[in-house]
Amino acid sequence: MAETERENIRESTLEGLDTAARKGKHGGRPPVITDDMLHTVLRRRAGGESVEQIQPDLIIPTGKRKGHNPSVASIYRALAEHAKREAHPEAVDAAHADFAAMNNGAVPEPRTQTEVLKSH
Repeated sequence: MAETERENIRESTLEGLDTAARKGKHGGRPPVITDDMLHTVLRRRAGGESVEQIQPDLIIPTGKRKGHNPSVASIYRALAEHAKREAHPEAVDAAHADFAAMNNGAVPEPRTQTEVLKSH
């Protein structure tokens, strides 16, 4: 009986998350590194500065740590995510297309790697 109840709770939670996602609401913390901060880091790194030199000049604009500096680890994580987006732009485009289709009520079909590469 407890197992059935747990499964019902799980299904209700997943339905609620799906409904929220369709409304454009996603849980979790807001990103600490904004696009402007990332642009600054990329520009200064291209000029030869290290992340450790750049970090004290960055200020978190919103959230619980507003007004503080982001951690060096957060900066490196944002740089890694940026590198991944730059290395695989077709995956980002496919994800945006899938998201738009889901918002219009369609269910996107799975793609193979060759289909993704052919479309770009």
